[in-house]
Amino acid sequence: MTIQVTSTKAMNDFGSRLGALLKKGLVIELVGDVGAGKTTLAKGIAVGLGIEDNVQSPSFTISQVYEGKELRLAHYDFYRLSDAGIMQDELAEVVTDLNTITLIEWAEIVQGVLPADRLTIHITPTSETARSLSISSGGPISKVIEEQL
Repeated sequence: MTIQVTSTKAMNDFGSRLGALLKKGLVIELVGDVGAGKTTLAKGIAVGLGIEDNVQSPSFTISQVYEGKELRLAHYDFYRLSDAGIMQDELAEVVTDLNTITLIEWAEIVQGVLPADRLTIHITPTSETARSLSISSGGPISKVIEEQL
């Protein structure tokens, strides 16, 4: 499935809609170059989960956790790491927590611990403000979310 968004607001709105649909324990892999809009999408997802905190890119902290009304959001960014080390062990535990939605950016180095049943969203800039979102699901739970979008 491919969705076109034409602005930052449209990306936030899409993220909010997605966040409201998310089920317990779902993992979302965000794929895109630096500046593609991964953090903007994450901010929208947080709004949909009822998170009131200001969501920031975890590029320097590697991970951030936010408490929502019903679910927790764990946001990981492995951009700066050539080896995930102990963070891979932490991620392996988090992705099995049914009370947590997990967002992962730059997931290449942790592919071995990611569940097959996850949403993968490829974000491709098509202009300065527009983005193409290519969404794929890896199993039955993520497929239900994809079909509802």
